Amino acid sequence: MTSAQPLRVGMVGYAFMGAAHSHAWRTAPRFFDLPLQPQLTAVAGRNAEAARAAADKLGWDSVETDWRRLIERDDIDLIDICTPGDTHAEIAIAALEAGKHVLCEKPLANSVEEAERMTLAAETAAKQGVMSMCGFSYRRTPALALAKRFVEQGRLGEIRHVRAQYLQDWLSDANAPMTWRLDKSKSGSGSLGDIGAHSIDAAQWVTGQSISGVSALLETFVPERPLAGDLVGLGGHGDLSGDAPRGKVTVDDAAIFSAKFDGGAGAGAIGVFEATRYALGRKNAMRLELNGTKGSLAFDFEDMNVLSFYDAAESPDAGFRKIFVTEPEHPYVGNWWPTGHGLGYEHGFTHQVVDLVTAIGEGRQPEPSFADALQVQRVLAAVEASAANSSQWQKV
Repeated sequence: MTSAQPLRVGMVGYAFMGAAHSHAWRTAPRFFDLPLQPQLTAVAGRNAEAARAAADKLGWDSVETDWRRLIERDDIDLIDICTPGDTHAEIAIAALEAGKHVLCEKPLANSVEEAERMTLAAETAAKQGVMSMCGFSYRRTPALALAKRFVEQGRLGEIRHVRAQYLQDWLSDANAPMTWRLDKSKSGSGSLGDIGAHSIDAAQWVTGQSISGVSALLETFVPERPLAGDLVGLGGHGDLSGDAPRGKVTVDDAAIFSAKFDGGAGAGAIGVFEATRYALGRKNAMRLELNGTKGSLAFDFEDMNVLSFYDAAESPDAGFRKIFVTEPEHPYVGNWWPTGHGLGYEHGFTHQVVDLVTAIGEGRQPEPSFADALQVQRVLAAVEASAANSSQWQKV
């Protein structure tokens, strides 16, 4: 661990995603043999006092109050972007042009145009050995990675159906306060981009097919929320006093769409997608089910160490069997605990660091690339366009 060449990381942002990324940068080299040694060199945030407190808590060596200064520093090799979507393009492009590797949280940007500029910058930088990756961390959940392995092995045959849901309930209280996630100028979209983007990426990645068209419906249930209040987790309790100001919600609360996949060499699958932050009782139900000509599989992140699999060659009345994804031969698991000892949410980010650092060390493009994330951005845009046009079919 100590003999590898350092990879000096500068992170922008230090809230929810910043904490998850910090844990991953610290943990990855302690459980995996990496070609480069991550160093938590500096974190950037506009509030110097808060950034310093975050640095002390999360393990960063120094602090900057301007992300531009982070990019200018000679002792930074990689920029990790953990900020709202409205800042992604500017930071990522500047970092790539300065010769810094980039890890950018999802969705890649707030528009297709921004994502296209980021992808062009990434492809130009890659010619000079400067790598970039978008942080769709659910790809690194062992059970979901095993699902992809089963598809690649042909165990499902030709994929016919894709069902994807991402269900949360943290916005169900109509008086929860406004946050940046409810402001389209900062977040780009609501449930669609915040959590639906994960489902889109996972479905395309696991099936190996791209979404080619959609018909969509978006809904905003609560048009205004208190501007002040106490934040608790992602939600919280708004200020309900008589003269307390309220702000307009400018994003979707829920998204539903049907989709056609391109199918690659064969016929394309059809899919249904749902994303909401109003599903009472569902805390983080990121679900994916595939039905093929030879079998089916189902995954639910609320039971993240389990993959349900049905093999049609077995007895017809056997039904789905549950695979507890904790065996050494399962993706990523061999570097952790003995069989039967499950992993958690944070491990996906650790695996993300492992894959990114390994790719950089080997001089190859990490996945998902900015080009992969651009495809997701185009699906998001097609969903919005369809919903704005009475759910008419929209090509991606």
